[in-house]
Amino acid sequence: MHSLVEKFQEYSTWRFELTRAIGRYRDWLQAAQLLDRDVEARVARLIGQLADDRLTIAFVAEFSRGKSELINAIFFADYGKRILPSSAGRTTMCPTELMYDETLPPSIRLLPIETRAQHATTADYRALPDEWQVFALDTGSGDGMLDAFRQVSLTKRVPLEEAQRYGLYDGDDPDQQMLVDEAGTIEISMWRHAIVNFPHPLLAQGLVILDTPGLNAIGTEPELTLNLIPNAHAVLFILAADTGVTKTDIEVWRQHISKARGRGRIVVLNKIDSLWDDLTPGDEIDRMIERQVESCAKTLELDAAQVFPVSAQKGLSAKVHDDHALLLKSRLPALERALSIELIPHKQEIFQDIVDREMGTLIDGTRGVLQSRAAGYQRQVAELRALRGKNTSVVTHMVSRVRAEKTAFDRSLIAFQALRSVFGKAASELFVELGVTPLRDEIRATRERMVRSWFSTGLRGVMEGFFDSARARLARSQSKTDEIAGMVSGMYRKFASDHGMMLAAPMKFSLSRYQNEVIRVEDVYHDRFGLVVIFSNDQLVLTQKFFESIASRVRETFETANRDVEAWLKAVMAPLEGQIREHQSQLRRRLDSIKHIQDTSETLEERLGEVGTGEAEVAALLAALHDHDDALRTILHARIDAEQASLIF
Repeated sequence: MHSLVEKFQEYSTWRFELTRAIGRYRDWLQAAQLLDRDVEARVARLIGQLADDRLTIAFVAEFSRGKSELINAIFFADYGKRILPSSAGRTTMCPTELMYDETLPPSIRLLPIETRAQHATTADYRALPDEWQVFALDTGSGDGMLDAFRQVSLTKRVPLEEAQRYGLYDGDDPDQQMLVDEAGTIEISMWRHAIVNFPHPLLAQGLVILDTPGLNAIGTEPELTLNLIPNAHAVLFILAADTGVTKTDIEVWRQHISKARGRGRIVVLNKIDSLWDDLTPGDEIDRMIERQVESCAKTLELDAAQVFPVSAQKGLSAKVHDDHALLLKSRLPALERALSIELIPHKQEIFQDIVDREMGTLIDGTRGVLQSRAAGYQRQVAELRALRGKNTSVVTHMVSRVRAEKTAFDRSLIAFQALRSVFGKAASELFVELGVTPLRDEIRATRERMVRSWFSTGLRGVMEGFFDSARARLARSQSKTDEIAGMVSGMYRKFASDHGMMLAAPMKFSLSRYQNEVIRVEDVYHDRFGLVVIFSNDQLVLTQKFFESIASRVRETFETANRDVEAWLKAVMAPLEGQIREHQSQLRRRLDSIKHIQDTSETLEERLGEVGTGEAEVAALLAALHDHDDALRTILHARIDAEQASLIF
């Protein structure tokens, strides 16, 4: 087992154990009759997030830098041969995702390049399975798999007009002009995107590998620039030791990698075996490699520690033939170790925050209900004990007092329902601001204005107006969520003050992550087109292609915000609603107990015994809740130490 593979499996085990602990908590709530529909939905959503968790590693480089060989060496050496095609020249002609969905058979799904002539983005086509061509993947045959993977590298020659329609040819680019043959055709990929559904153990556990084509494809496929590469948890930018940092390498780095958000941006200096020479002493070869590392780091404005020299080809060969000395010489283990240190703990921290926040809120809500129940039983005990030796008039007085409490609580409920109505109206106004349908209308209108604007200044104005509107919508939505949070906080304080409810301050909701995503997409647009003075027809086509992906990304951001806000609105009211139900139940119990007390001490003591049993049951439930909380937190905060050999739960 290699370091990265081992740590990812440990992370998957941690996720599995965490899911089991959350499931046990849900089952306990159900057995204790404490599980309502809202809590059940929130637990199911959290378990779904854990199950659907993906960890994406993107491999980015110009062609012939050894991306596919590096993927083979790190992840697929156990197959004893190359799984991804790896040879001189281009082997990856379109963005390729390797993942596993157990609901689908092993296959390669390929999106035809002709879909670029439509408005729909690659993300849109994911929901249209009939638009993809599917090739079966025979996982029992290494040669059969290799043949199937070669589909990804297929190309065809098309007339320039067709390439222009797809946004794949710019007549003002001298490099592209050199690729046009005498017949006026140019070579393009047959496919726009490839998804490989491969039942590899790591892919089955949620790993996604993104293999990207070279600079030209990255620059013309907005999905890579706007979504896939920026959202990858780790990006390996691969250079070749024999060429160093070329002009196109610098362009890829500056435009697509260095500004990408997140951690895990690592530079790999591949093919160091090209510097190995039997006539040169080993220490001199090491110095040559280190000089190349320092030169690359300086050019890319990085610390040299972020550049990892390796030989993917020798590393793969060493693993296949179990040659430990060659594996060390390939320096591949150092890269794998760095990836595991950089990637796995950070990914764990993200889910720790999510689970800690959500489960903390749920457990606090359950604890509040139980504490309210315990307080109700304590009041019943005090009231019943006060009746010992008292006459009928005292009992009547106590009934009146509890009824007065109930009347006051009923008045609070009327006020609560009025505030609930205001809450519902504010929530509706919030969803109007975040609404996806008005956003779709705005996208359609922006697309029409773009068609009418043939100059760069006009296009920039249209695009800036679109971004201004999106940011303004989110800003107004944030104001509305703040208003709702203040309203709910006031409800909490009133019920805590008037009726002794144990309510922590309600959690607030921030739209900053969605605002930052819109700003990030806008920055990508400005980096790509902000300095263009006049667009050629070919650039206009590409700009419109980018707008489709920009609009799709902004729409996805709003859709996610809608789902998260809806979940927050339910969650923020749940603790108060739960304690209101419990308080109502306790008032009924207290009134029922006192009304049925007769003058005989036997009945009084019987009632005290019943209440005492209730108290003991609540105490046992609180103790069990504490145990579930402790067990969950023990698993939640277990650290996956990248320097240790294993993680024990």
